[in-house]
Amino acid sequence: MADNLNDTRFLLKNLMENMPDNIYFKDVDSRFIMVNRAFCEWTGLDPDTVVGHSDFDLFAEAHARQAYDDEQRIINTGEPLVGVEEKETWPDGRITWVSTTKMPLKDADGNIIGTFGVSRDITDHKEAELRAAYFAEQVRRIKESMEEDVRMAAELQKTFFPRSYPSFPSSVSEAESCVEFNHYYNASGMVSGDFCTVRRLSDTQSGIFLCDVMGHGVRAALGTALICAIVEELAPVATDPGAFLERMNDLLLPMLRQEDILLFASACYMVFDASTGLLRIANAGHPLPLHFKAQENTAEWLMDDPSLRGCALAITEESTYTTIEKQLQPGDSVMMYTDGLYEVERSDGEEFGEDRLLETARRHTGLPLQQLFPTLTHEACQFAEDGELNDDVCMIGLKFRKMMN
Repeated sequence: MADNLNDTRFLLKNLMENMPDNIYFKDVDSRFIMVNRAFCEWTGLDPDTVVGHSDFDLFAEAHARQAYDDEQRIINTGEPLVGVEEKETWPDGRITWVSTTKMPLKDADGNIIGTFGVSRDITDHKEAELRAAYFAEQVRRIKESMEEDVRMAAELQKTFFPRSYPSFPSSVSEAESCVEFNHYYNASGMVSGDFCTVRRLSDTQSGIFLCDVMGHGVRAALGTALICAIVEELAPVATDPGAFLERMNDLLLPMLRQEDILLFASACYMVFDASTGLLRIANAGHPLPLHFKAQENTAEWLMDDPSLRGCALAITEESTYTTIEKQLQPGDSVMMYTDGLYEVERSDGEEFGEDRLLETARRHTGLPLQQLFPTLTHEACQFAEDGELNDDVCMIGLKFRKMMN
């Protein structure tokens, strides 16, 4: 037994017969001079058929040529090839994969007389890897396509918002109008659930609407598209804020309250008469608007009683909404906003909050709307350590400059 253990030929025979990986020796012309049992089982050939032949006799041209070039490079440079993945294409079109290491074969004097190598079958692993790469690419393409669709939706959604404002009287420019309008919009994603609009209702009246659809992203944005379309249909009740919201609720409820869909919206609608300064407003579960009083140089909640807020839209059937009236004085402003403005949180979970929003508004009373809106947004962002809003924010308002004659 000891003699056998010291017999190189005995050890080589055991290696060649029992190693599950393919082992092969080749001469300087890349012809096989010895192969192991696993190699024969891999190729389906016996040693006598393999020895004296090359890869060109076993595989398709592409793989055989690559193997030949690699082996000739090893013979010429003495540099081994370690752990290389090789794609083997068989004459019948079958494809297998191996991980191959090839070394220079040297005689007793150190001269290179060929090559030898070991190849391990990694076909299952490689096919799984290729399948994963294929599906990853498919997912990437789908994601890219969806992102492009969302980008288009975002551009379309921008057209929902006011691009100009009505003037009172209609014969003057916006700069000369008795009423100044302005809005601000910041989406936390590419699309959002916030929507606002300003419409002329008569020679003296305007309607200002703001809503916030529950949630984020595409689903919420689809809700705003529905509401935008519904606003167009509510002209007959546009001068009555309570009736306006009641009718909108009736139209939205069957569309948003499906078995597998839970979607609702808060909203606030105001009608302002530039000839009298009378503001009429109804609220559907929306944050309380702010009233900036010019004479007192302060800001207060526009609605004294929060209980006058009705239920959010698309929650219950036959919801009713109370219309309240406020008399504005020249120089006064009114601002509506979505809850993303005050729901900004610090890392400890504390919100910016409505009370802090009111305090901030009082400090900036007197700012024109186009400066007020970004200022309030900036202060809310400053409250959060990361300086970012985590929800959509939309603000819209009016300033009553002077009584319309």
